[in-house]
Amino acid sequence: MPSEVKSGVYKRHLRWPLFWVLLAACFLVLVWKLRHSGFTADPLLDSYLEIAGGLIAFTFAANALVRFRGTHDRISLILAFGFVLCGLIETGSSLTAYRALHVVSVPGMPLHVPLAWMVSRTLLALLLVAALVVERHIPVAREPAREIAAATIIVGVIAYLTSAAYFAIPAEPVIHPGTLLPRQWDLLPAAIYLVAAIGFWRRLKNAETALDHALFFAAVLNVACHVMVTQSQHSFDAAFTVAHFLKVLSYAAVLGGALFDNGRLFDQVSHLASSDPLTGLANYRRLLDVIENELQRSRRSQRPFALLLLDLDGLKQINDRFGHLTGSRALKRLANVLRIHCRSTDTAARYGGDEFALVLPEAGEEAAGGVATRICERLAQDTQGPPLSVSVGVAIYPRDGATIEKLLGAADRALYGMKARGDKKFQLTNIAACL
Repeated sequence: MPSEVKSGVYKRHLRWPLFWVLLAACFLVLVWKLRHSGFTADPLLDSYLEIAGGLIAFTFAANALVRFRGTHDRISLILAFGFVLCGLIETGSSLTAYRALHVVSVPGMPLHVPLAWMVSRTLLALLLVAALVVERHIPVAREPAREIAAATIIVGVIAYLTSAAYFAIPAEPVIHPGTLLPRQWDLLPAAIYLVAAIGFWRRLKNAETALDHALFFAAVLNVACHVMVTQSQHSFDAAFTVAHFLKVLSYAAVLGGALFDNGRLFDQVSHLASSDPLTGLANYRRLLDVIENELQRSRRSQRPFALLLLDLDGLKQINDRFGHLTGSRALKRLANVLRIHCRSTDTAARYGGDEFALVLPEAGEEAAGGVATRICERLAQDTQGPPLSVSVGVAIYPRDGATIEKLLGAADRALYGMKARGDKKFQLTNIAACL
């Protein structure tokens, strides 16, 4: 390998480690400054952050279930139940914010880390890791109904074990102001989130969804959240407040990824509902909607529009001689020609079987004939085998009809008139001859 190529590869591999080292250094400087800041937040702000985090968690859970129904993605299913539990815990803990205010107001009383915080944060971290493990072995649910029950059991077991482990502790974890790590217990969820972040980072090599990227970003934010909160020396100080902001931001990132993916999924479903799966053109249902819209618009504007019907000649013979795969390719070849000769306002559709349709807004007989001629000539010039030809019929609104049925009937008669005469080139006389 040339030395220049080796140098380029080395620089690319070195770029990301340097980025993360620089980012970590900047973050540690920020942590140090916040530790020595005299800022104290209003306790109501923490309560609002907890409520906001809970609402975002519930919203993500609903979107994750929708995603699971559409993609059968196990990660979405497990995290949906996990976020519901975390949302319930955090919303419940926000209702006791006044207790934290009372603790701050009593000098000399030991400060404790709320168990609700430790349980919810550790639970979510473990579920992220569990989702990665399950997804690695069985990425797609085969039986969604049973998968929901299995996910409920997995989340329930992890939630029970996490709660039992923390509540078995004789007393709540104590905050030790003035020490290197005032809240040492937060290193545990930080380590678990770090494992999850590494796991999701590795998945990004083959992942294409916004949720996969959002989960990695959220895991990194949660690592930062718990490293930050280890420097909190009392409730509502700067490190504590920023850590809670990072937690809510991680929830918002995951929700944003889920919403983006669901929006893209709905667009795909909408496209499939209105397009032909083989050619990608509009399907029959979409064609009727377009013609109806053109009828209404032409009645208002008093301008004509054209409807072309095209029939691929000899498709049965192509299938019999070359096979159905070649026949399908022939249909795609014709569809590509229609796309090339369509304006942005035109609509090409598969009418059914080997028949296609083309709607040309604000086009008269001459314009429609020009399009039909170019399509026939383009197919005749195609060097790819087998050679293709089409029969074309044209109907013009309002001359040939004022309803969908009459326009389709007129174009169909013109098409079969051309087919009966055996014409290989479209001529404008074909229109009048068959009406």
